[in-house]
Amino acid sequence: MLTKRQLLVLKEIIRLFTESGQPVGSKTLMQELPVHVSSATIRNDMTALEDAGLITKTHSSSGRVPSTQGYRYYLDHLVEPVRVSRHDLATIKQELGQRYSKMDEIVAQSAQILSNLTSYTAISLGPEVNNIKLTGFRLVPLGNHQVMAILVTNNGNVENQVFTVPPSISSDELEKAIRIVNDQLVGLPLVQVAQRLRTDVPSMLMQYLTSPDGFLDIFGNVLKSAASERFYVGGRLNLMDYLGDSDIHELKKIMSLIDADHGDLTELLGGPIRQTPVQVRLGPELKPIDLANLSLITASYDVGGHGTGMIALLGPTQMPYSKMIGLLDVFREELAKRLTDYYANFDQ
Repeated sequence: MLTKRQLLVLKEIIRLFTESGQPVGSKTLMQELPVHVSSATIRNDMTALEDAGLITKTHSSSGRVPSTQGYRYYLDHLVEPVRVSRHDLATIKQELGQRYSKMDEIVAQSAQILSNLTSYTAISLGPEVNNIKLTGFRLVPLGNHQVMAILVTNNGNVENQVFTVPPSISSDELEKAIRIVNDQLVGLPLVQVAQRLRTDVPSMLMQYLTSPDGFLDIFGNVLKSAASERFYVGGRLNLMDYLGDSDIHELKKIMSLIDADHGDLTELLGGPIRQTPVQVRLGPELKPIDLANLSLITASYDVGGHGTGMIALLGPTQMPYSKMIGLLDVFREELAKRLTDYYANFDQ
């Protein structure tokens, strides 16, 4: 069992190391601690913390730095979120308060705002697509057997892609197929639309198309894009500011993960979104890869019937956690308010 004074020493070592990046010695602690104790007493407390595995001694000085275990103990028992400054709160409200034509624009901008405020790498994920419904589908002829497929959803998003139509499908057949989609599928959640594409829709199309495969490929691809989870990353290059030359391998790992399949990024963020408070995971706790010198702060945000999204900060292990946790907690509330206001325009 650690004493209250030893816990106070641990907390102060983490604060000082976070601010300066330099190992913390007993003389510095004697000046900074809110209680008056001798240098010898502080050294004894530091020895106890070192024996407990919460701090370690560096080779270059007699000072100590927090260990991963020390950070974990601090985050679980000692951290106290700091209130967001008026300036930062005003910046968040102003940036999120701009006019946006699509929900994705708000979510994407939120990652950039968070990155600018912290100088870390920010990741944002929009609300789940479970409740997003199809409101319309059409094909616009472009010539040379090419069409632009346009799919519209009830959250205001418009997904469009260009496809080449098989020569065997006539324009009349396409119009009939489009009519079936709009008559039978509009108003359904995208998840149900995808399910019906695999069951009864092909047989309906067979009444008008010799082979429905070409049309189903077009509609299925644009539907998949509309229903996919969208991750947005702000401040990718900020990683280079706190990973040195010796961490190039780690930098390559995280860059490739961010740019790779979204399944890996979902796993990094902790799997399927759940309504949870702000959480911090340290390097060895991160999956699918161990990012030894990094930590990840995640927070969910709730947009009522429109689902739950997530925002996250990826930064060095020596982040000022009290400040970052307080900031992320406020940020998710403001983002949820902004998205709720946005959706209200479509709910009316």
